[in-house]
Amino acid sequence: MLNIADTVHRWCRAERPFALATIVDVTGSAPLPIGTSVAVDEDGNAVGSISGGCVEGAVYELCRQVLHDQGPPQRVWFGYSDDDAFAVGLTCGGELGVLVQRIDPAGRPHLGAALAEAAEGRPAAVAQIVDGPLTGATVSVLGDSWIADRELGAGPAGRAVADRAAAQLRTGRTALLSLGGDAGTCPEQLSVLVHTAATRPRMLIFGAVDFAAALAQAGSFLGHHVTVCDARPVFATTARFPHADEVVADWPHRYLARTAVDARTAVCVLTHDAKFDIPLLRLALDLPVGYVGAMGSRRTHDERLRRLREVGVTEGQLERLHSPIGLDLGARTPEETAISITAEILAHANRSTGLPLTRVTGPIHRRLPQTRLTDVAG
Repeated sequence: MLNIADTVHRWCRAERPFALATIVDVTGSAPLPIGTSVAVDEDGNAVGSISGGCVEGAVYELCRQVLHDQGPPQRVWFGYSDDDAFAVGLTCGGELGVLVQRIDPAGRPHLGAALAEAAEGRPAAVAQIVDGPLTGATVSVLGDSWIADRELGAGPAGRAVADRAAAQLRTGRTALLSLGGDAGTCPEQLSVLVHTAATRPRMLIFGAVDFAAALAQAGSFLGHHVTVCDARPVFATTARFPHADEVVADWPHRYLARTAVDARTAVCVLTHDAKFDIPLLRLALDLPVGYVGAMGSRRTHDERLRRLREVGVTEGQLERLHSPIGLDLGARTPEETAISITAEILAHANRSTGLPLTRVTGPIHRRLPQTRLTDVAG
């Protein structure tokens, strides 16, 4: 639902009831991921899309019906129709499980608060029970606190959902989770969709070179918060890197030591100068960042490994280093190289092969693994 946070949080603020249709399951190929929503208010205004147009009309009518009847949530499936190409269904051949429910903001003030945080770009999570007892109930996680619908309350089920939603928020990924079945924590068996709005993942580019300018543009396009850092103030200027969110003139390892990083951070070293590379990579490979890549030829790479070993970097740490940086796309220009690098970052983050789809079997769109909650901290 966070794909429509801007509009829906205004409806919540005005206490305007609306119907919310959310993708809660995907089989095979589908145009949009789990967690994507459409909302329809009592005046018939609609926002969002769940299929790129294939089933929007049918979903709109279901939303209007749920709003009018004020009944319980409805779970429906949309799939491909071989018999009639113009039937209501997905032309891409996949199947969508959609939960349609009525939302009365007056009874769920926490939902409006979470959506407002998401609309302002601040971290928030909304957990939505999509199967099991209390289907449709929601829990919002805001900072270090959480609030649940009245039917969940502050009991073990609400706490279990909130704890898991808070953990999922730290990853920055929306996911479908299976939890409960434990009398000591959450006796009910629940399927919960956790919608997350996290801060943008960081891309730290070291080296104020032409390749950095192209990579900053590509990283920004993919939604990263991009920083370009170089020890030479004459090169580290905002005029040279208009697509970067910030440009820093400092020694690379010194800047990395004082800036905030997390498991989604990508560190891209484009300096290929030992006096910058070695102290920087030594530190980067010891930090909990998601990706570390370094530019250079095969010869530069071999020399870099030798120097890193000399300063105490372990073989296990060196296995984390993507060098030479990027996928083998035959890239030559800065722009082509930026695509090569960002493609590798994307493949690494999604634990994908980076191979052509013609050489990979199975579904194109992979489902995130479900997690079973067996122990919840108090």
